[in-house]
Amino acid sequence: MISSTYGLNDLKADLQNMYLKSGQKDEGIMFLFTEGQITNERFMVSINDLLSSGEISDLFAAEDIDGIVNNVRPAVKSDGIVDSKDNCWNYFIDRVKKNLHMALCFSPVGESLRGRARKFPALINCTVIDWFHPWPEDALLSVAVKFLAETDMDSDEIRDGIEKFMPYSFKTVGEYSDTILAQERRFVYCTPKSFLELIKLFKSMLNKKYGEVSDAKDKYELGVVKLTETGEIVGKLEENLKLFSVEVEAKKVSADEQAEIVGKEKAIVDVENEKATLKQISCNKIETEASAIASSAEADLAAAIPLVERAMKALDGLDVKDFSMLKALQNPPNDVKRVFTCVINILAGSDPDIPVDKKGRLKTENPWKVALGTMKNPAALFAQLNGLKAKIDGGEIPAHNFKANNETIADENFTPEIIVTKSQCAAGLCDFVINITAYYNVVVSVEPKKKALAEAKAKEAAAKIELAEVNEQVSALQAKLKILQDAFDLATNEKETAMREALKCENKLNLANRLVNALGSEQERWSQSIIDMGELLKVIIGDVLLASSFVSYVGPFNKSFRDKILADFVLFF
Repeated sequence: MISSTYGLNDLKADLQNMYLKSGQKDEGIMFLFTEGQITNERFMVSINDLLSSGEISDLFAAEDIDGIVNNVRPAVKSDGIVDSKDNCWNYFIDRVKKNLHMALCFSPVGESLRGRARKFPALINCTVIDWFHPWPEDALLSVAVKFLAETDMDSDEIRDGIEKFMPYSFKTVGEYSDTILAQERRFVYCTPKSFLELIKLFKSMLNKKYGEVSDAKDKYELGVVKLTETGEIVGKLEENLKLFSVEVEAKKVSADEQAEIVGKEKAIVDVENEKATLKQISCNKIETEASAIASSAEADLAAAIPLVERAMKALDGLDVKDFSMLKALQNPPNDVKRVFTCVINILAGSDPDIPVDKKGRLKTENPWKVALGTMKNPAALFAQLNGLKAKIDGGEIPAHNFKANNETIADENFTPEIIVTKSQCAAGLCDFVINITAYYNVVVSVEPKKKALAEAKAKEAAAKIELAEVNEQVSALQAKLKILQDAFDLATNEKETAMREALKCENKLNLANRLVNALGSEQERWSQSIIDMGELLKVIIGDVLLASSFVSYVGPFNKSFRDKILADFVLFF
C-alpha cells in the first residue's frame, strides 16, 4: 500500500525484497506499477534501469552483494558454471530477468506519458505495449447489464432502455471525439473507464435523488396528514372546552357554597373555643388557689409534728411507779394538782371515769380526787394520752376541753422546769399538756384552711366537669368543621383541577388554531407538491441518466458540441 509518505528508500526496499525472492529463491513475481503510485519522479530512474538491464545501480550494498553471491554459488556450480563472483552475480541477475515481470499501467491522456517516454526510453523500448481497441457494443451492453442488475427499476422496459443507452452514449461520445479531432485537432478520450464511471455515477445519483425526492414526498404527505389531524383535534378541543367551561362553573358554585358553610361553622367553633379557653383559665386559677391552700395547710401541720413528738417523748419518760407515788399523796403540791387538772380537762368526755356536765365539761369540786381515779390504771391512762393526737386530728376533742386549760398554761410558772422540783411525773405530764395543747391550737388554726381547700377542690372538680363538657362540645364542632373543611378542600381541588384542564385545553386550542391558520394556505401547496413529487419519481431515472452521462462524458467538449451531444442523448428515448 503506497501512501503520500512513500519515498525512494521505501521503493528500493520493496525492490530488494522482490530481487531476493526472484533471483535468490527462484520465485516468479509480477510487479504491477501504476502512474498513480508515482509520488516521486525519481522512482522512474530505478524503473528505467530495471526495464533496460535488470540491474539497478546502488540497489544493494557491497556486503549484501557478497551475501547474495554466496547464496547462489551452489546453484551456479550445479549448472556447471565457474563460481566466480562475477559469474554468480550475473547468474543472480539472469534469474531476476527470468522470474520478475513488470506491468506498467499508464494513461495516454495528457502529457505525462509523452514526457516520461522521452526521459526514460526503456518505457517504450524495453516493454511490450498492449493497445486497447474500442470495446464492441455488445461487450458494453453486457457490462451495463451486469452492473445494473442490482439497481431497482420500475419496469423491465425501463431497465432495457437504460441498459441499451449506456453503449449508445459511449458510442455517440466516441463519434464526437473523432469529429472534434478532425475539426479542432484536439484529442478527447472516451475510455472504458469513463463508461464504468458513468454506471457508477448513475447508480449513486439515482439512489441519492430517489431518496431525496421520496423523503420530500413523505414529509409533505406527513405534513398534510398532520394538518388534517390538527383540524380534527381543533374541533374536539372546542367541544372539550365547552364541556370544561360548564364543569368549571358548576364546581365554582359548589366550592363557593361550601366555603360559606365552612365560614359559618368556623365562626361557631371560634366562639366555643374562646369559651373553652376562658373556662380553662378559670379552672387553672382555681387549681392554683387550691394548691396554695393545701401547701399552706400541709406546712402548718408539718410544723406541728415536732410538738406531738415532744409530747410523746414526755410520756415516754414517765413510769408506772411515778403514778404509784403520786397516788399515795392525799394533798399534793398545788402545781401537781394543776397539772392533773389540765389532764382530766383534756380527757373529759373521752374517759368515762371523769365526770362531765351536759355540755361535756369537767364537773367536780375536787379535781385531784378525779385524777386519782384515772391513775388507778396507769396503762389505760397512757393509752388515752397516746391516742389524743388521732382524736385531735379527727376533731373528737371539744374545744372547751383545751380552753379550760388556757389560763393555767399561760401562767409563766407552769413549766416542766419548775414543776420537776415537785414531781418528776407531774413535770412530764406538764410538758405533754403544753405540747399537745400547742398541737391542738395548730390543728384548729388549720381547720379553716381545710374547709377552704375542700371548697376549692369542689369548685375545681365542678370546673373540670364543665370544662370537659365544653371541650367535648368543641371537639364535636371541630370534627364537624373538619368534615366540612375536607369537603371544601375537595371541592376547591376539583375546581382548580377543572380550571387547569380548561386552561390547558384552551392553550392547546390556541396553538392548534395558530398552526392551522399559519399553515392553512400551505395545505393546498403541499398537496400539489405531493402530486409533483409523484410525477417526478416517474421520470427521475431518466433525468439522472442524462445528468450522469453529461457529467461523465461531456466535460472536455465546448458548448456547441455539448448541446449536440445532449440533443442526441435525448433523441435516444
